[in-house]
Amino acid sequence: MADYDDGRIVCDGLQIVIKHYYLWGAKHVRYQDIREAKVTTLGVMGRWRIHGSGDLVHWFNFDPRRPGKPVAIVLYLNGTIRPVITPDEPEQVTAELKAHGVNVTQGREVGLF
Repeated sequence: MADYDDGRIVCDGLQIVIKHYYLWGAKHVRYQDIREAKVTTLGVMGRWRIHGSGDLVHWFNFDPRRPGKPVAIVLYLNGTIRPVITPDEPEQVTAELKAHGVNVTQGREVGLF
C-alpha cells in the first residue's frame, strides 16, 4: 500500500515511483539512492515543461497539470540527470522523503526558471 499516491507520484515503504517518466513507463527510485531532494519554485519555463528536458539535466515526467503548480521537487541522484517532480501535495511528499531519511532542502534550482 502506498503512503502517498496522486496518480503520477507514488511514495511507498521502499521507493518513490515517478509514473509517466519514460514514454514507456515509470521510474523507480529507492529512497537510499536519493542524495538530496530540493524543494523549489517553478518559473515560467519549468511550469510549461509538460514532459522531458530543456537543458539535459532536469527531466520532467509527463504532467499536463504542471502549469498550475508553483512548486517542484528536484531529486539529486548519482547521475547527471535530475528527475523533477510536481506532486499535487508537495508537503506530503517531502514528509515521506524525510521519514525515509532523505535530506530535503529548499532553494533556487538553476534551469527551472
